[in-house]
Amino acid sequence: MSIKPKKSLGQNFLKDKNILSKIVDVAELSAEDIVLEIGPGTGNLTEIILEKNPKSIYVVEKDKKLTVLLEKKFGKKINIINNDILKCYNDFNFDLPIKVFGNLPYNISTKILTSFIKVKNLNKIFKKFIFVFQKEVADRIMADENTKNYGRLSIISSWKMNKSKIFNISPECFHPVPKVWSSLITLSPKANYEKLDKFKNLEHITNIFFNQRRKMIKKPMKLLFKNFEDVAINLKLDLNLRPQNLSLRKYIEICKYYENSNI
Repeated sequence: MSIKPKKSLGQNFLKDKNILSKIVDVAELSAEDIVLEIGPGTGNLTEIILEKNPKSIYVVEKDKKLTVLLEKKFGKKINIINNDILKCYNDFNFDLPIKVFGNLPYNISTKILTSFIKVKNLNKIFKKFIFVFQKEVADRIMADENTKNYGRLSIISSWKMNKSKIFNISPECFHPVPKVWSSLITLSPKANYEKLDKFKNLEHITNIFFNQRRKMIKKPMKLLFKNFEDVAINLKLDLNLRPQNLSLRKYIEICKYYENSNI
């Protein structure tokens, strides 16, 4: 069956066997592992995962034609879920914890990541995420404070995840060949992190701060708090700083203060 990648689904299939093997090696799979693969496409990565003989493999593939191909190629060796990962990420009821692979579609990669971050008891359900992102997105995820790439994605992912960038991947390793480089990142859920009432509050606050990232933080603080100067004193915030100068710790403190002031 000839499969033409769909631009609408952001399909760029990884074809380089050396890179595929390196991605699987990063997961350090054992016979006890439960594997979930997002967007397996034509099954190039799936094939190598199977060689490691994990306990079970589940794949989520939105494209119906690809699910038919996967069924023919692997039969009962894998469990196929024909669905959109954004609609079913919170409904997994198989053995835990899970190692998740994904050569993520560029157009929804950040949505997929944030959807997993929202999951309650994340560290009890998922052991490790092995994700391929567009390099620009990966750089934003990995960025530290006081750098140009530091922003909402850096903060939100650092809140509940430990992160490592493994290597960059050339466009030539994909079909069709994208115009940009990609990066492999691993993320491991933190056992302990600062609890917040609602994830959307952290999203809201970081959105307000980084909407005008070059401005001093006096402006977003003024938008969030009527008594913003008092809040700044309480939180020991210099209102002349810019959004990229604040640590994750400070954003969590701002978020908690915001939650308490809106009870």
